[in-house]
Amino acid sequence: MAKKVKKRKEIKRKLLHKYRLVILNESTFEEKISFKLSRLNVFVTGSLCIIGLIGLTTLLIAFTPLREYIPGYSSTKLKKQATDLTYKTDSLVASLNNTNKYLESIRMVLRGDVASQEVNLDSLREQFKIDPSSVDLTPIKEDSLLRAEVALEDKYNLFERSATAAEIELFPPLSGEISNQYDPEKRHYAVDVTAPKDTPIKAVANGTVIFSEWTADTGYVIILEHKDGLLSVYKHNGSLNKTQGEVVRAGEVIASVGNTGEYTTGPHLHFELWSNGNAVNPLDYIDF
Repeated sequence: MAKKVKKRKEIKRKLLHKYRLVILNESTFEEKISFKLSRLNVFVTGSLCIIGLIGLTTLLIAFTPLREYIPGYSSTKLKKQATDLTYKTDSLVASLNNTNKYLESIRMVLRGDVASQEVNLDSLREQFKIDPSSVDLTPIKEDSLLRAEVALEDKYNLFERSATAAEIELFPPLSGEISNQYDPEKRHYAVDVTAPKDTPIKAVANGTVIFSEWTADTGYVIILEHKDGLLSVYKHNGSLNKTQGEVVRAGEVIASVGNTGEYTTGPHLHFELWSNGNAVNPLDYIDF
């Protein structure tokens, strides 16, 4: 026990023992600077310097651009470029998906591939069927006053007219005899109009040419895109007067009657109308 106490005192004495650090002029041995030191002071001062150096290095790495020169750290410029590329890639993917959907709808028009859907009108009516006896149809005072006010305004209004249901006004592409009617059950989503060869075919409305090429099945085909999601398709043409991307006016000549394609049976125009991806009967809108 005495040895341990003695050893501890010896260690304490060595740690607290004073030393003098003297800096002398080598030529004259003149004392310039002197320091009183102990082993404990040197240890504590050295530890604090090391801790401060580590902290300063950490701050430089974390909050200054110097970290970019250390292997394993990416630069701010690269991170910004990566973020911009991610946004651009996402936008390109969305644009590509929209383009693919648009092209697929065009392919469906060219192939005439439409899934016919049958709706049971009786079941729809049954859902909204209301017992008339349970409804009070007696007009209220406010309703009568409003009707009288509206009627009075319309009576003396010279510039406005009553609104009607949306109508589509289309011009006939040519005049001729209908040889084949619109028949969805037979997957014939068009009307065939016979006319002499080389008869001019005109645009039914203002629009843009989105397809003008040769196909093996239907010969020379031209497709116009109009407003409100309307497409007009002209097949089996003898020649095409417009190219893809051109803007045409209603009544402008875009092709001529021909007998081209594998599925043709003589000089005629195979005319289709599509509204928002659904085939409609051209005879409902055009008088040939």
